[in-house]
Amino acid sequence: MSQPVVLPKWIDIGLLPLWNLLVALFVTGLVVLAIGQSPWQALSVLVPGALGSLRGIGYTLYYATTFIFTGLAVAVAAKGGLFNIGGEGQATFGGLGVALAGLWLGPHLPAWLMLPLVVVAAALFGMAWAAVPAYLQAWRGSHIVITTIMFNFLSATLNVYLLVNWLRPKGIMAVESAAFADSARMPALHELALKWFGVELPSSPLNLSLLLALAACVFVHWFLWKSRAGYALRAVGSAPRAAHYAGMNPRVQVLVAMGLSGALAGLVGVNEISGVQGKLTLDFVAGAGFTGIAVALMGRNHPVGIVLASLLFGVLYQGGVEVSFDMPGFSREMVVTAQGLIVLFAGAMATVSAPMFAKLYGAVKRG
Repeated sequence: MSQPVVLPKWIDIGLLPLWNLLVALFVTGLVVLAIGQSPWQALSVLVPGALGSLRGIGYTLYYATTFIFTGLAVAVAAKGGLFNIGGEGQATFGGLGVALAGLWLGPHLPAWLMLPLVVVAAALFGMAWAAVPAYLQAWRGSHIVITTIMFNFLSATLNVYLLVNWLRPKGIMAVESAAFADSARMPALHELALKWFGVELPSSPLNLSLLLALAACVFVHWFLWKSRAGYALRAVGSAPRAAHYAGMNPRVQVLVAMGLSGALAGLVGVNEISGVQGKLTLDFVAGAGFTGIAVALMGRNHPVGIVLASLLFGVLYQGGVEVSFDMPGFSREMVVTAQGLIVLFAGAMATVSAPMFAKLYGAVKRG
């Protein structure tokens, strides 16, 4: 049985993902050439579309915010030895928590009190939705991948039922809830820039959830690598039997890992529902839970890597829209293909490149 390759962090988190990204872009360029398009032209549209203007940067960071939450969710579960593929459902349920808090309490509470409650509601609802598969895994032996996939569908169905039968205002055909009070809306950064600093920025969906996502990164780093509870979680994830003999309870750690993972995924609802939509809608997660898996893989389950990978996917999402508009022969499906190749080389192929880097690093170190 082959032993896992151990690399320095600057290679494992920095150089290895960069190499995989370059390989993925090279292969994507070959695919673009094969369909008769110019890779350089696509790249010259994609990068400026995502980073060439303040509005484009705003949209890129907005997408990246959501991916940070879902990427962290996958990473925390992975450190506990679990593959949480249910970020989609947990984010949906977190959005439901945001909506209920916003609809019931928003008209009666000021923003300084309402916004923290919105964040807490999103985290608690996401945590609660993840706790059930965690219990089934820990005490009933159900496989976490199967149950979390099932709960994705259950969450989406429950969201539809509540919107259609309970939360949709009477006389409204659109399947969405009533609009929240202003106190339950996460402020947009372009509005705050004008209000606080007198600086006028182009409108974009970017809101204060970005700061919440960065704070979540700091918390996850502290929890996993600085706290005793995080050490126990990583110990159980690495060697459950050894951790059990050391006095740690693997069942409890499954609940901790999935609970924290679900809470992080639930925070997507703050960005999407409180920060952008201002009401509960259908399918507002739009695949971000599954993108979080790719983000965590590419970021090597480390908060710094997850931020960088989230920025990359934010660029791909925003720039891909510009490419599909400006290049008629370059469809949205080609953008999805590019994202899939990046997932393949940055995630599944990461272990293929690791031995090569280990040999090179060993040779340089000996020399």
